[in-house]
Amino acid sequence: MADNLAPSSSSTPGSPAEGTVDACPSMRALELIAGKWALRIFPALENGPVRNNELLRRVGNGISQKMLTQTLRELEANGLILRTIYDSVPPHVEYRLSPLGESLNRTLVGLDDWVRAHWSDMERIRKSQVDSD
Repeated sequence: MADNLAPSSSSTPGSPAEGTVDACPSMRALELIAGKWALRIFPALENGPVRNNELLRRVGNGISQKMLTQTLRELEANGLILRTIYDSVPPHVEYRLSPLGESLNRTLVGLDDWVRAHWSDMERIRKSQVDSD
């Protein structure tokens, strides 16, 4: 796995310099999905297509329509979700995970399982470090 985290070589002008953390595809992908809202959108879409208002409700926790739209556009631009516009009266839009997004979501579920299994250990270690300082 360490090889996958190695910076990629890049010769495109304006792209991250070779050998920098910014050139690492894994780091760039994590920046995309680690935002406050993106990680909440994946589980909200994991059971199939969802309309905008329902997605806003599922993500919850104070997300604005503007921020939801911005995050959805970014995920769509990176091929992680699909947006379907229905020509109906009234027109409506549904969002769902793309095959690429479904693949990523399986990894995120695995990460969530790991965190649930080990979070108390991490808290215990962190507390012992703070107490020893």
